[in-house]
Amino acid sequence: MAAFTFDPDRVASYETAGWRAYYERRWLRLLRLTVDMCQAEFAIPFPKSWLAAYYITRASLAWAPIDHNIKLVQCYLERFYRIAQRSSRLPFDPGRVGALELRYFDVHRRLVGVPEKQEFVQTLIELHSALFGVSPEQARESAEARVLAATLVDEITNGRSDDVPGDWARIEAALRRCYRSLRRHLG
Repeated sequence: MAAFTFDPDRVASYETAGWRAYYERRWLRLLRLTVDMCQAEFAIPFPKSWLAAYYITRASLAWAPIDHNIKLVQCYLERFYRIAQRSSRLPFDPGRVGALELRYFDVHRRLVGVPEKQEFVQTLIELHSALFGVSPEQARESAEARVLAATLVDEITNGRSDDVPGDWARIEAALRRCYRSLRRHLG
């Protein structure tokens, strides 16, 4: 079996555009971009990539309201990661990774505007380590880059960005660093 690999720049591009679609509430665009990301990141073939994209988009939609059904969000995340695990053949537990992704959603929302982001970084270290099978030390760089990207998104969505196009470019650059770091540690 060939080693798992992906193109970090393509994944970062799709994810940046997907975040933008999410925060602009452009759900159909988000779904389409997520299909592309599923194929690029986890090698999920068509038509399963549509089902995986549906599950992760539904998780995002279910999470969007402050008063959300956490069990429903968890269910969709776990379904998504079951498909991702089968296609990528990465040796992660879809239930555990789904729970870590849910924790990422929660920590990100709670720490918007809070300068201290160590809990956020630690959550992403655990998620990236579990998902990609790298050590926590190897996952630190990717986690820090992703926290930077999320913090920049928060600046845009909260109207505090003085340079929205520049911040979107910085978000994509941070996500490239995140995914390049992960790919480097995959071997």
